[in-house]
Amino acid sequence: MTEIIFIIEESPEGGYEAKALGYSIFTEGETMEELKQNIREAIQCHFEADPPKVVRLHYIKEEVFAA
Repeated sequence: MTEIIFIIEESPEGGYEAKALGYSIFTEGETMEELKQNIREAIQCHFEADPPKVVRLHYIKEEVFAA
């Protein structure tokens, strides 16, 4: 595997949440830099021998407003 994709969303409690597509990898962080570091660590734990070379982040932002 050369690439893994994460969906990034803002957490209702503050900060960010990340979940990998196709894998049971979930993590969170207060800042985007902390989240990226936590993603790296989670990938290393999940793929001990041969981790993906590229991490792709898809940001999802939900916005609600009055019509």
